[in-house]
Parts: sequence; C-alpha cells; structure tokens
Amino acid sequence: ENRLFFVDKLVSMGARVLLCDPHRAVVSGPSRLHGERMESPDIRAGMAMLIAALCAEGRSEIGNVRQIDRGYERIDERLRGLGARIGRTPRRDGAQGVAPHGEPLSA
Repeated sequence: ENRLFFVDKLVSMGARVLLCDPHRAVVSGPSRLHGERMESPDIRAGMAMLIAALCAEGRSEIGNVRQIDRGYERIDERLRGLGARIGRTPRRDGAQGVAPHGEPLSA
C-alpha cells in the first residue's frame, strides 16, 4: 500500500521531495512553502498537509477536513491554543474546510 501518494500536494507547495519507492521519500530542505488549495484524501495525508500549510507563506485551504477530524478532534481549536492562525471556512458545497493562514506555530 502506497501511503505517500499525497506527496505531489506538498511538492506543489514548494517542498523538495524525492520518492524512492512506495514506502520511502527523501525530503531536502529547508524549502519555502506557499499556500495552496488541497483535498485531504485520508487522516495521515491531511495532517501532513495541515502541518505544511501552517508553515507556508500565504493562505492554504484544505478540503475534506472530515478525514482529519476523524483522528484529531477539534484540531483547529487545539492549534489555535498554541498560537496558530487557523479557522474553518464555509465552502460552496456546504462542507467546511480548514484554512491555515500561513503563520508558523510558535512555542
């Protein structure tokens, strides 16, 4: 099973990732990431996209956020509690997306 099928989304944000095989990737960096619109295919990919979006410059929107919510209850509230600029935005289809505003987490 290929769990790295979403890496192209991170590459579109500016990440430098080389897929070695279906189970290994080499990430070179640091790279400047920029905001993108993405769809979360599953929990793991959605969290990877969310973390990348929090580090990116500009606005990102992640659709199909139900996938992330399945494994991380109230993740937007928890990340806001850590200082992230993140919120839920209504979508045209009535669903909600998570929209990080490009500010990195500060600890």
